[in-house]
Amino acid sequence: MSYFAAAVVRRPSGWTAAEVDLSGAGDIDEVADLLRDVDQDAEISLLFVESDDAYLAVMRLDEGEDLRVFGSDSAFAEESRLGALLVGDIKAPALEIDDVVEPVERGAGRADGDDDEDEDEPTVDPDADPVGDADLLADLGISAHRLLTLCAHEGMLPADVTAEICQVIGCATEVEELREA
Repeated sequence: MSYFAAAVVRRPSGWTAAEVDLSGAGDIDEVADLLRDVDQDAEISLLFVESDDAYLAVMRLDEGEDLRVFGSDSAFAEESRLGALLVGDIKAPALEIDDVVEPVERGAGRADGDDDEDEDEPTVDPDADPVGDADLLADLGISAHRLLTLCAHEGMLPADVTAEICQVIGCATEVEELREA
C-alpha cells in the first residue's frame, strides 16, 4: 500500500504544510497527535491522506481539538490497515451519493435542455460509499455537496480531489511543494 499524507495548518500568518509519516500510528488518536505535532498553535489543522490512487481521508482539528474525519469510501477500511485506522470506526454514511449527484446525471442545469449523454458530463462511481463528516470543510469554502461530488466523480484521483480542495482553501502551493519534494 502506498500513501501520501499531507498536513496543512493555518495560523494567522497563513497556511503551512508538512508531510506526515503514519506508519507508526496505532489508532486514530495517535494520528490526531501526529497532526497536532505539526503545529501546536494552529487555528485549523487538516490532514489529507491519499491511498493507492483510490481512497481519500480528510481529518480536521480546530485549535487542536474536536477531531472530525471524512473518508471517500468505506471500502478503504476493508482494504488496508491504514484505512481501518483512519475510517474503520466511522459508522455513519456521509450522505447518499445519489442525492448529491442526481442533478448531474439527469442533465439538470444544462442550458440547452438536452438530456442526452454528453462527453463533458462527469460520470459517477456507483460503488462509492463515503463516510464521516462531509461538512468538515464547509466553512473553508468546500460544502458537503461539493466534497461528495468530487469524491464520486469517476476518474478523479484522490490527489486531484486534494488539489482542488487546497486550491479553494488557499494552500495549493504548499501541498504541491510537498509532492515535488
